[in-house]
Amino acid sequence: MFRWTLHGNGRTVEPGRVVAPDERLNWFATIGIGAQHVIAMFGATFLVPLLTGFPPSTTLLFSGLGTLLFLLITRNRVPSYLGSSFAFIAPITAAKADGGIGVALGGVLMTGVILALVGLLVQKVGTRWIGLLMPPVVMGSIVALIGFNLAPTAYENFQKSTVTAVVTLAAVVLCTSIFRGLLGRISVLIGVAIGYAVAVVRGEVDFTMVNEAPLLGLPPFHFPEFHPSVLPMFLPVVLVLLAENVGHVRSLSLMTGKPLDRMMGRTLFSDGLATTLSATFGGSPTTTYGENIGVMSATRVYSTAAYWVAGITAILLAMSPKVGALIFTIPPGVLGGVTFILYGLIGIVGVRMWVDGVVDFSRPKNQFTAGVALVVGIANVTWQFGDITFNGIALGSLAALAIYHVMNSLGRVFGTDEPAH
Repeated sequence: MFRWTLHGNGRTVEPGRVVAPDERLNWFATIGIGAQHVIAMFGATFLVPLLTGFPPSTTLLFSGLGTLLFLLITRNRVPSYLGSSFAFIAPITAAKADGGIGVALGGVLMTGVILALVGLLVQKVGTRWIGLLMPPVVMGSIVALIGFNLAPTAYENFQKSTVTAVVTLAAVVLCTSIFRGLLGRISVLIGVAIGYAVAVVRGEVDFTMVNEAPLLGLPPFHFPEFHPSVLPMFLPVVLVLLAENVGHVRSLSLMTGKPLDRMMGRTLFSDGLATTLSATFGGSPTTTYGENIGVMSATRVYSTAAYWVAGITAILLAMSPKVGALIFTIPPGVLGGVTFILYGLIGIVGVRMWVDGVVDFSRPKNQFTAGVALVVGIANVTWQFGDITFNGIALGSLAALAIYHVMNSLGRVFGTDEPAH
């Protein structure tokens, strides 16, 4: 399992070839590529704890541990880094407002357990049922409404320092337009750094916590509290994580030329287990990471050895409370600017699912599925049923599933389902 074949001369990737998961370059190059993966995921992984109030250093620790756990369970066959999941931001924010960080962690933990169980199911019966339950119009609608549901939160931070927020947003846009390669992929991180510098000049940053934090030490831990009433807020996230994992594995299959579909059960189980472990001690939920797909595509290095380096690097960085304290000094204006982009991108990922799935929006069942789900999610329609609260994400997801399958079934029974154009 820990024996990687040396690729070529160990220094370069041969033309027209890739470094497969079971291969590696020399250790000097492998360490460099592993560190690059950590940099690529840094901005987004830290933004989730910043936006949810979870400890950044704890998140980084379990991001690294989750990655190593993922590699062990998938037997070093699937290269991936487990970073913080944006899909959880809305339900965490709602659960934390109602009951504090412990209640939010309880919701995350229950979601992780459910995802792990789904992984075991997929390992047993395959993935065909996922496509039947959630065709592209349903999956795209759920992902889109999660991103757009967060728009008021982004605007709230934006208003706290409009100048800093605009500078941050503009910096991300310009960096993405100007830079290519690694710099282009970490444009969010660069934009945050520029916005942060502006915030320092404007006197919006307080370094008191940084000065008081020790250089070395364990990150802070928090423990979950279990309130079944928050579970409906988190259940739609399972559907998003399914889509992320399936998309990640299929992308890797295309890029490496290796059939990895049989590993989907293991990747889902690993992701669920890593999220469960992280939530047990106060870290953010995890997911497979798109930024690292970009790094692999650019370098053509898919070696799992590089991900062992990345995971270990993240764990070592997490052992500095001063790093976590520094990240927590990022002011609301910077977060407002960057989340205008990030939350919008979550929504656009859903739209892309419609495009990739060739969803025909001339058909009423697709129009109604997407339209109603988005309005419910954006308006954050809430329904209280006893002690259980269904928020816009939960109700929008239920609406997408119910409307599509009811209209699809009735259309077949009565012969009113219009053929695709």
